[in-house]
Parts: sequence; structure tokens; C-alpha cells
Amino acid sequence: MAFTPEAALDYLRRAHEQNRIGHAYLISGPPGSGKRRFIDQIARLVNPTDGEQIQIAEPESKSRRIVVDQVRALEHSLQMRAANGRRKIAAIIDADRLQPQAANAFLKTLEEPPTDSLLLLVTALPEALPDTILSRCISIPLAAPEQRLVADEESELVQLLNSAAASNAGVNGAYRLAQGFHALLLRVRENIQEQNAAALKAEEARYKNTTDGAWLDQREDYFKALTESQYLQQRGRLLEIIYTWWSDVLRAKNGIDRTDLPAARKHTAAIADRLSTPEILRCIRRVEELRDHLSRNIQEALAVEVAFLTLFRSCEKRDRS
Repeated sequence: MAFTPEAALDYLRRAHEQNRIGHAYLISGPPGSGKRRFIDQIARLVNPTDGEQIQIAEPESKSRRIVVDQVRALEHSLQMRAANGRRKIAAIIDADRLQPQAANAFLKTLEEPPTDSLLLLVTALPEALPDTILSRCISIPLAAPEQRLVADEESELVQLLNSAAASNAGVNGAYRLAQGFHALLLRVRENIQEQNAAALKAEEARYKNTTDGAWLDQREDYFKALTESQYLQQRGRLLEIIYTWWSDVLRAKNGIDRTDLPAARKHTAAIADRLSTPEILRCIRRVEELRDHLSRNIQEALAVEVAFLTLFRSCEKRDRS
């Protein structure tokens, strides 16, 4: 059962009052469930006075993984003496991205936690963590935020992914999917441009007789920047749909009766039957790499095509083996 953040905090507050706070918690939940804010609330609960900071390790390398040196630095901070009976708090953000060597190093800390320490693992994908780590943490799953209206573009993307799964993808299917996704992105950008162009035109009509030309130039620059910002935000949401789709594949592979995309349940289950867990995890990492590449302004259409060919060719290869 998933908790709301408020219910989860009440649960921990009662444990704290009874001096029964555990040494390690796994905070999981989908994007938007408030995991990051929740660990700040935990810190204030166990260390109510101001000034206490959480020591954090999160993906920083080019591969967007948490490396062993980060875990060792975290362990070093936990070995320091705590002041005035306070807890030493360490959090691993996106713990599913721990490199194997880093996960093994952190496992030793879980097995022999330093005195007065509190370890928090935060992830949207707990299924990707080793059982040896999961078994040593108290799980606190946070509920998804209230269901928002799904944009037409997001529904269309789910249908594209489902179609690729149903057709066994392969090179041609993966290429068609990449083209479909790129066309979807182009339409999103065009819609945003049209809306902002209409807003600028309305301002021109309203103020053309009361302002000088310099002001109009500034407004044009403003709407250009606004268009790019809104587009990147919408593209990020669509990439999150792809990540969620593959996360549902992993859950199906592990027999977890939960899906964040109910409309894709049959298709994600079919892919789960076709691929091994390591193959699914590699696909999830490939989606993360696509997100990182696009954030560095790599040519969008090429990055999408290469990523989708990798993602969906694997489905066909497994099916034919």
C-alpha cells in the first residue's frame, strides 16, 4: 500500500516518538510523488533544530550513474561524530542508478550502519535495486499525485509505443517509431509557436500606439524564449512517458501488479515476456541517456533515431532467439 506523504510522515513521527526509527528507509514513488521534499521533512523530524544538512549522493557522472567514490565520501561523512544527540543523515537520490561496485560498497554500510546514522534511499524504480539492499531497508512507497488530465500528445505516444511492441518492432518498426515520435515533437513545437505568436500579435494590437519599437523587440525576444522553454518542458514530459513505459515493463517482469500506464499494460507485459531483466534495465538506461543527450543540445532527430533503434531492435532479437 502506498502512503500519501502526510500519512508517511505521521507513521515516522510515531516511530520517532517511541524511539523506534529504523536506520535505513527506501523512499519510492513515481515522479511527482514528493520524494525529495519528503526526505527534507524526515530530516526536520529527527533533527528538529535548524542547521542540519542531509549528505546527498546522486548521479553526477557522464553516464548518469552513482559511482563508488560518491558512496565512500558519503560513508566518510557518516563516520564523523554526531553533535548533541543528533542523527547523521545520508540520502542516495535515484538509488536505482548505483553502479554495481557502488551498490556493493553501500551494502556494507547498510549491514553495519554507523552509530546515530539514518540512511535514506530515494528512487522511482525500486525494482532495479538488488534484493540484498531492498531487504535491509524499511520500505515507504509514496502514492502517485492526483491523476491529472493526460495530454493528447502523451496518449498518442503511448499508442506509438504499444504499436511498436505489438509488431515486434525490429529495425523498420523502430525507425517508424522514431519518425512518429519526432513528428509528435514537431507538432508540439508548432502548437506552442502558434499560441505564443497569437499572444504577441494581441499585445501588438493593444499597445502599438502607446509604446515604442524597442518595447516590441523585447516582447518578441520574450516570446521566443518562452516558446523554447515551453517546448523543452513538453519534450521532457514525453520522455518521461517513455521512461515510465519501460519501468512498467520491468515491473511486469518482476511480477509486480502495478502499472503507471494502464493503457499499456498488455503491451508492456508482452515485452516483459520477451526480454530478460538485464535487457530491460539496459533499455531503461538507454532512455536516460537519450534524455541526457538532448539536454546537451545534441541534434534531436538523430539522437531520437539512434535511441529508438537500440530500444526496439532488442525486442525483435529476443523474440527470434
